[in-house]
Order: sequence, then structure tokens, then C-alpha cells
Amino acid sequence: MDATATAAAPEDLPGGAQVGIPLEERPRERLARLGPDALSGAELLAVLLGTGTRGRSAVEVAQGLLEAAGGLRRLSTRTVREVAGVPGLGEARAARVLAAFALGRVVSQIRLLPGARFRSGSDIFHHYHGRLRDLRKEQFWAILLDGKNRILREERVSEGSLTASLVHPREVFAPAIRESAGALVFVHNHPSGDPTPSVEDVEITRRLCSVADLVGIRVLDHVVVGDGSYVSFLERGLLGETPGRV
Repeated sequence: MDATATAAAPEDLPGGAQVGIPLEERPRERLARLGPDALSGAELLAVLLGTGTRGRSAVEVAQGLLEAAGGLRRLSTRTVREVAGVPGLGEARAARVLAAFALGRVVSQIRLLPGARFRSGSDIFHHYHGRLRDLRKEQFWAILLDGKNRILREERVSEGSLTASLVHPREVFAPAIRESAGALVFVHNHPSGDPTPSVEDVEITRRLCSVADLVGIRVLDHVVVGDGSYVSFLERGLLGETPGRV
């Protein structure tokens, strides 16, 4: 247990002996009775925290955490160290909170299963949106497909700075050649939330397409993931018109 959680707040006292929130109105009891959808974000966080601190209930600690982070979305992007530094938390409970966000992202993803056929940039967006949307750095992924556009596996190529991801063709095509991939789809995120391709995005894509032509691997699309939206190079006509590429 975190040192900050050693002293229980009134509603955390055993046996329901407390002054304030009735037993049946505590977050954990309300969740059991009404389901998680009936609870606010602060109440759900309070269930994760379990107890409050000296003079503060679990809900008050959770509300303080949300205020310090700037809301649930921003809280989900924080590191364990950042969350642990909020009064009433500590590393153990910070890890618990961030693990819950990570589980939510896993559940929300539409899995790109091996053998599934690539159909559109929309499929790629819905698979990667939850994973990439709130990252502070850009990540560049390559999805390897066989000659019939069926997914083999995915490969994270690079993680860049807050504004750019440096992508070397060797890192992209080495696993594709090793797996005898017939085609590739690229995907990366924009931490700004705006998926509009930058000049660098266009140049990187052009360079990768040139290498793909040389090694005989087709580039089907490059999808840029933003906050709730995406841009598909294929749909925008940004891949060029090299025969056999798309």
C-alpha cells in the first residue's frame, strides 16, 4: 500500500462507520449496484484507488488527480512518475491507474488478425486510433501483407520526437524482405491531433515508395492518424501513379 493511503478517509473506514457518504452511495457499492456507466470519471478512478488519504476521500483524491492532469484524456498520456507525484497517489496506485487506461486501449482496438485482408485506410485508422491518438511522440508502423493483400504481421519501425519520426528504408524493408511480404501499409500518428500530412511525411512516403519499386514490394497506403480523424495517402491520391503500386 502507498504511504499516502495509510490513513483512511471517513467513507473508507471499515464496517461503514463514517460521517458523510452513506455506504450504498460509495463508488464501489454504486458500481456493483448500478454498473460502471452510472459512475463519473472521478468515481471510477476512486474505485481504482481504493482508499483516500488523511482528510481526503478517494473521490477527492481522484478529483485532484483529474484537475492536475487536465482531464481523463490527458491523464491517460501521463507517465507513472508524473501521476505518482500528485498528492495522494504514489507509484503503486499510479501504475494501477495507467494500467486501466492501457487495458481500455487494448479492448477498444479492432484487431488486424493475420490472414485478414487489407480493405481501406478506415480499417487501419480504427485499429490504430486508440493506440496512437494520445501518444506524445510519433510512431511509424509498417503492416506486412502477402501477395493477396492478407496481413502477415505488424512492425513498429521507429519512434520519433514530438514533431517527427525518422524512418530509414532499411528498417522498413528488412522485415518485409525477411517475411517475403508482397505489400506494405504504413501508419503513423500526429501528436498534434491534426492528421494533415506534413512535407516530411510526403517526402518519406515518396522515398519509401521508390525503394519499394526497386525491391518489388507494393505500397498500398500510408495512413496518418490524428485525434478522431485520419488521412489516407491512397484516398488522397498522394501515393503517385506508378503502375502496380496500389
